[in-house]
Amino acid sequence: MKTISVLFVFLLMTVVSFAQEKLPNVTLKDINGNAVNLSELSNNGKPIVINFWATWCAPCKRELNTISELYPDWVEETGVKIYAVSIDDQRTVDKVKPYVNASGWEYEILLDTNGELKRALGVNNVPFTLLLDGNGNVVWKHNNYNPGDENELYEKIVKLSAE
Repeated sequence: MKTISVLFVFLLMTVVSFAQEKLPNVTLKDINGNAVNLSELSNNGKPIVINFWATWCAPCKRELNTISELYPDWVEETGVKIYAVSIDDQRTVDKVKPYVNASGWEYEILLDTNGELKRALGVNNVPFTLLLDGNGNVVWKHNNYNPGDENELYEKIVKLSAE
């Protein structure tokens, strides 16, 4: 009986380790009104960062503005692609494009005005960052922003891109 229990635990652990979290089948609009299905995002095997933010969220804007300065180097070194997903609702979504344009962000900007993606991923507070490996598996999550958090994100991106 003990052998069967050990075998069962081993099989259960194996199944759980292969159950990687993927992005849900949710379609959002980008900043230009084009539909983007999140379950189909890919970056030629390179890492993807998805950052939830809002125009009314000061830490969100600080984080994305800080990363914006580093982003061209990150892309050159690792091939990473960043999607900044605004959770602004219908009342504030009109502020997204002017803010992005004024900030000069080179990220892909997606609009989650009804909160569908946010709910599907269990995002409660912003800023919230997800890191996906080259196969689209969520490998890291981070909530909130403190100066220097971008360094931890970069280290994880570099490690993923080297694998």
